[in-house]
Amino acid sequence: MLSELPSMAKVVGVKQSKKVIRDGGAKRVFIAADAERRITDPIRTLCEEHDVEVIDVSSMRQLGETVGIAVGAAVVAVTE
Repeated sequence: MLSELPSMAKVVGVKQSKKVIRDGGAKRVFIAADAERRITDPIRTLCEEHDVEVIDVSSMRQLGETVGIAVGAAVVAVTE
């Protein structure tokens, strides 16, 4: 599923992901396992509340590279 991420409509980052989850636009959310829990736990809770699938990714670096940014990413929300 991670290999399909570059071609999907998405938002990158915690703030943008929270907004799209709250607005009902997120289909699934990718969360980096090495991101700080104080950042990712609220996202996980929000996903549970809005019935959004969560997919764990091994690292922020891997998630960032997959979506084509030069830095790591803690959270990516797919919107399509």
